[in-house]
Amino acid sequence: MIPVIALVGRPNVGKSTLFNRLTKTRDALVADYPGLTRDRKYGDGKVGEHEFIVIDTGGISGDEQGIDEKMARQSLLAIEEADAVLFLVDGRHGLNPADEMIANHLRRANKPIYLVVNKTDGINEDIALADFYSIGLGELHPIAAAHGKGVHILIDKVMLPFAEQVAEAKNDIQLSARGIRIGVVGRPNVGKSTLVNRMLGEDRVVVYDMPGTTRDSVYIPYIRNEKEYTLIDTAGVRRRKHVKEAVEKFSIVKTLQAIQDANVVIVVIDSHEDLVEQDLHMIGYVLDAGRGVVIAVNKWDGLTKDEREHIKNEIERRLGFVPYAKVHYISALHGTDVGNLYDTIEATYDSCYAKWSTNRLTRILEDAVAEHQPPLVNSRRIKLRYAHQGGSNPPRIIVHGNQTDALPGSYKRYLENKFRTVLNITGTPISFEFKSGDNPYATKK
Repeated sequence: MIPVIALVGRPNVGKSTLFNRLTKTRDALVADYPGLTRDRKYGDGKVGEHEFIVIDTGGISGDEQGIDEKMARQSLLAIEEADAVLFLVDGRHGLNPADEMIANHLRRANKPIYLVVNKTDGINEDIALADFYSIGLGELHPIAAAHGKGVHILIDKVMLPFAEQVAEAKNDIQLSARGIRIGVVGRPNVGKSTLVNRMLGEDRVVVYDMPGTTRDSVYIPYIRNEKEYTLIDTAGVRRRKHVKEAVEKFSIVKTLQAIQDANVVIVVIDSHEDLVEQDLHMIGYVLDAGRGVVIAVNKWDGLTKDEREHIKNEIERRLGFVPYAKVHYISALHGTDVGNLYDTIEATYDSCYAKWSTNRLTRILEDAVAEHQPPLVNSRRIKLRYAHQGGSNPPRIIVHGNQTDALPGSYKRYLENKFRTVLNITGTPISFEFKSGDNPYATKK
């Protein structure tokens, strides 16, 4: 399985800055203000060839009260579900009593701990590190998260022990998972396991009207109409240590790992409840991971006409950021429209792994430019010359031309819609990359 790395430390040491650096996003709020991050935030990290799940946490100071106490508890839960922990300290402010308190807790966690001294840019590194040797957590790792200094070296060291585990996991998935790998994800108790059983035609996984019945991801290879598939039923909820027995939390790590393993992901939504932020976050993560997505609105039977109209309007309004995802209104319990999911899954899979010639992509680009030219920049027209495919899952199209850095977002969206329509791409995002050629006269007067 893909490793999980947690970022912990006291407030304002740069955890969210490092999170954004590792995920190449701006998902985590960053400001010179302690306590900005409150909940755990999960992201898809990639540095060089290393892929991992990274968890950003709120700061721990040891004297939390009220909401800060709950925030600190979230950080401690992140330590439990992580495979490795990056313990961040502030190289400019030196050792703090809260750092020693966190270090004592981490020693009892029995996890690989990496003491990361952040904000070492522009100061004497030896002086910045001197204070922290007394913590006694082994080697110190100086970085500057804001500028990326030392981050690549740090991740190389963190991921080294997992290299064999990741390779074995990939081999196991390839050996055990045949054909199209279909992940089934969603919030607790939306009917994921019922849908899996309905798609298989047998009671393969335990179904019970209680959140948290599925505790781990289950891989089920099978054959349907002489085609091979593997269904991945995910853990929606898992009991955690230090949490009361009656309280069950959404176990997102297993779900994120299942998304990474899948080719196409079915996001199951409960039609008896309005769309919530967790549904949107899950769809967003599927898109960030570059996987094809199919939306299944479950428990459609029994709804009145007005209720159906309401949920359809909600879907149309709130899922406008994925207009290319096919929505199925199903009943996993009674089988309504479940069979039609396979046609959409196969169409989405074909779109994810489609191959197109440079000649065809360039012709589409030329037609798009002829129909609607790029804007002028400094009295010069942006020129787009040719396009070619750079990868699959998601489809990656590279466009070459002049002044492409100045191409406005609206024109990029126009190109994406044009390519999507002509190539009949469904259910998957398209990654566009624009490259400009070197100007041979740039250095000449």
